[in-house]
Amino acid sequence: MTWINQYAALGPAFTAEVLPTPVPTPYWVAQNPSFLKACGLPDAWLDTEEALAVFSGNGLWEGMAPRASVYSGHQFGHWAGQLGDGRALSLGEFATPQGSFEIQLKGAGQTPFSRMGDGRAVLRSSIREYLCSEAMAGLGVPTTRALCLTGTSLPVLREELETAAIVTRVAPSFIRFGHFEHFANQSAHPNALKQLADFVIEHHFEGQETSLGNPYADLLHEVSLKTAQLVAQWQAIGFCHGVLNTDNMSILGLTLDYGPFQFMDGFHPHHICNHSDHSGRYAYDKQPQIAYWNLFCLGQALMPLIDDQELAMKALEPYKEAYTAHWTHNFSMKLGLSQVNEEDDAANMALIQSLLQMMATERTDFTLLWRRLSHAASQTQQSHDAWQAVKDLFLDTGKFQDWQNNYMAHLQHQGDIEAVQGMLSVNPKFVLRNHLVELAIQKSKLGDHSEVAKLFKLLQSPFDEQPEFEAYANLPPSWASEIEISCSS
Repeated sequence: MTWINQYAALGPAFTAEVLPTPVPTPYWVAQNPSFLKACGLPDAWLDTEEALAVFSGNGLWEGMAPRASVYSGHQFGHWAGQLGDGRALSLGEFATPQGSFEIQLKGAGQTPFSRMGDGRAVLRSSIREYLCSEAMAGLGVPTTRALCLTGTSLPVLREELETAAIVTRVAPSFIRFGHFEHFANQSAHPNALKQLADFVIEHHFEGQETSLGNPYADLLHEVSLKTAQLVAQWQAIGFCHGVLNTDNMSILGLTLDYGPFQFMDGFHPHHICNHSDHSGRYAYDKQPQIAYWNLFCLGQALMPLIDDQELAMKALEPYKEAYTAHWTHNFSMKLGLSQVNEEDDAANMALIQSLLQMMATERTDFTLLWRRLSHAASQTQQSHDAWQAVKDLFLDTGKFQDWQNNYMAHLQHQGDIEAVQGMLSVNPKFVLRNHLVELAIQKSKLGDHSEVAKLFKLLQSPFDEQPEFEAYANLPPSWASEIEISCSS
């Protein structure tokens, strides 16, 4: 392969050259053949001892130039100063039919930006990132991807003694809001902010229509729109990121850094998935406004280049309208509702909000409700059994019956059979629930990685029925609510 290192070419202010730290007794935990195929790489690309060495940090292929990048950021609303790739190393970029991708080892040892950390990731958190990034791809949500996952006998101390692992993740770029914040606060490198912005525009936003008369305002505008679409998709699938610091926000609008994430079981608008988030800053219902807060921080970082506060705000403001439009569209699709005119939009919104309110009151299982509703609504003849399965998810069946009557009357008035039939392609049957990944982790800790492989296969096609995996679509067991995930996850 021909490895290119475009970001590294920006100079030593942006990255530090550092070799991965070798590990003892590396082994494969998982490989992603579908992503290999999409990249035009041979199936056997990973089936060598040399590949195992490279993706466990014990070797390099010719042309790779391992580097860690520096960035800063706001963490839990507070300026944290310099951060950087404390346990990630970029090996370089390679060209594919889908464009160039940067390949990165996460957990490959200490870097100049590790601060007090050991530069390692544990098997538990690495499995979570490997599976969730691919689950999000299966759901059609913009995300970093995972190429493979390796384990080792190397002990690592977190809340308890665990073993280390390295996940190889891939993306067009891992540049974050925090990269811009860093160089906006670095007087030692006065030209670096412009250099970074020009690099991002040239390599990732080339061809975008200039609308505001300033390329850096246009960049902020485009990032705002991408972020609005991303967060609206998260809300529609009940996904909680858990730690939306500015250094965990992708400039490309990708889901980045899978730590204390969770797909909600019972619907609770103020659900907090991160055990470390004591104030609920990153709760499910706060994600849209936190994303805007983070965009505002990005706008502040770009101000030396935009040099016009009114113009910067003009670039940011479309986020609100775009988010609302995407959210409304996504939830309308989830109910099979057409968006034809303002009257329909108002009726649609009333149906969506009243259903969400019922779900919130009773903590109705988010994924199961939408999937059962898809089956019930999409049947040409009303099926008592299908609707009963939906009604069984509610205690106040009378209130739900009233909602169902209004909903069915609206669908008949709408007459859009195609929209109703499409519900099964937007409401997944399978998501990566916490208890499912926890079971896979416990098996992998004992050396059995079969459950990781099974979940990987399942989550690649989350909208398909896959009857052989029926048990994976059931309500979670009672112990699932006791699982605690934190920033160490």
